[in-house]
Amino acid sequence: MSDNRRSKVVTQGVQRSPNRAMLRAVGFGDKDFDKPIVGISNAHSTITPCNMGIGALALRAEAALKKAGAMPQVFGTITISDGISMGTEGMKFSLVSREVIADSIETVCSGQSMDGVLAIGGCDKNMPGAMIAIARMNIPSIFVYGGTIKPGHHKGNDLTIVSSFEAVGQYTAHKIDEKELMEIERHACPGAGSCGGMYTANTMSSVIEAMGLSLMYSSTMAAEDLEKAESTAKSAEVLVNAIRKQILPRQILTRKAFENAIAVTMAVGGSTNAVLHLLAIAHATQVTLTIDDFETIRARVPVLCDLKPSGKYVATDLHTAGGIPQVMKILLAHGALHGDALTITGQTIAEVLRDVPAEPRKDQDVIRPWSNPIYAQGHLAILKGNLATEGAVAKITGVKLAKITGPARVFDSEEACMEAILARKIKAGDVVIVRYEGPKGGPGMREMLSPTSAIIGEGLGDSVGLITDGRFSGGTYGMVVGHVAPEAAVGGAIALVKEGDSITIDADARLLQLNVSDAELARRRKAWKAPAPRYTRGVLAKYAKLVSTASKGAVTD
Repeated sequence: MSDNRRSKVVTQGVQRSPNRAMLRAVGFGDKDFDKPIVGISNAHSTITPCNMGIGALALRAEAALKKAGAMPQVFGTITISDGISMGTEGMKFSLVSREVIADSIETVCSGQSMDGVLAIGGCDKNMPGAMIAIARMNIPSIFVYGGTIKPGHHKGNDLTIVSSFEAVGQYTAHKIDEKELMEIERHACPGAGSCGGMYTANTMSSVIEAMGLSLMYSSTMAAEDLEKAESTAKSAEVLVNAIRKQILPRQILTRKAFENAIAVTMAVGGSTNAVLHLLAIAHATQVTLTIDDFETIRARVPVLCDLKPSGKYVATDLHTAGGIPQVMKILLAHGALHGDALTITGQTIAEVLRDVPAEPRKDQDVIRPWSNPIYAQGHLAILKGNLATEGAVAKITGVKLAKITGPARVFDSEEACMEAILARKIKAGDVVIVRYEGPKGGPGMREMLSPTSAIIGEGLGDSVGLITDGRFSGGTYGMVVGHVAPEAAVGGAIALVKEGDSITIDADARLLQLNVSDAELARRRKAWKAPAPRYTRGVLAKYAKLVSTASKGAVTD
């Protein structure tokens, strides 16, 4: 056992009796007190399809842990569905839930002196929430992804949840009728599992696999397939071995692991949210990582995978084509991955990838070879300028024009923006500003999937820019820039933009600029007054008081 985590349980003499009595009531026998106690963080919920299959995985993990010689203790943690709350006030709780999940796992595992934890999660914030807790506690840990959803099908096309959001814009633009809109809705999500493209959930599961805290191939398995349950059982066995050998998260979550995670994010065309979450996990691990590191790695890693939202394929297609190990091996073979980074198995990245070929199979086009990438450089660009002195994140895959200069259309909430889009008041050449949606201002940094999908659905994705101090869904693409920092609520320049101001987004120059003079900006800043907090009590009020800037991961500690 590590440190003195089990001292209350194993202390000799009468003082241990109360502790043992409580454990006997939950199933411990005489010989079980010498076994490692392993928490199973169970995020099962019927709130979202992402998590509805996790209960069965928790039972499989429990049985496997017992067989491997550990004593499992199952406890629950929360989730909310980004897809269901998207576009509503409820979406403000999404990023907040990352902190609640992290705090709850840390609280239970530390409060119960557990020797290790197997965390099972599905929806977007389950992964970074669990990883933040794992990094804080530094007890042997493994993450099990609940699995991706299989694609829906309609008229010969694969559908995902984003198809439904984009259909709203198509309907508004009179490109489809109400019957077609309903058919897309009915077929988009056919069963259990997290959203099927390379959106935030699949991005973060891929990242955790790349960092060595999940088993190889596990991040792209379908939730409903048998191999997901079998991988869960294998994860339990690996965790018990890690407890015996005291392989700790901070031995794995090194600077090299974070660089590997960023490289894989770029190669698979992952979500902008990976920037926010990796910064937060690094903060918990006490590894130095900055927003500029993403730009440095982007320059040397191509996009290799043709995945939705801007590409053709979904996560199950990636799995069939060789999964994240195939992507990692290509990167390793071309010097873009640290092969000596450790994994939870006790092996290095290079060792676990030993039998993976250095080139992708020729009978598929989901994963491209290094010599023929989708894009020569990564897709997540870090933009700076007078509109974002701390930085902002742009997702530039699928964008035909890398630069746009146009008049600002300014909205102080997502709802006001969406109303204008649906009323068809946004025109080609406009640069939409959605502000006061940042970590403090929202509070909670809502994702703008509804506005961006509506813009795409109306056919304006290549001609309209959108800038926000909020976030974007992993399902977003187009000329969009999020995570603008400093945010409007603390007096960032985005708060000073006026309707009609000239705005430039230049992905090639990594520039985000408000085209007014410094003197005018200073005059506006002097006249600006911070708005009253939108919430004064409850979890959102507490979050707004604690949360950091997005450029540091929107952390609360």
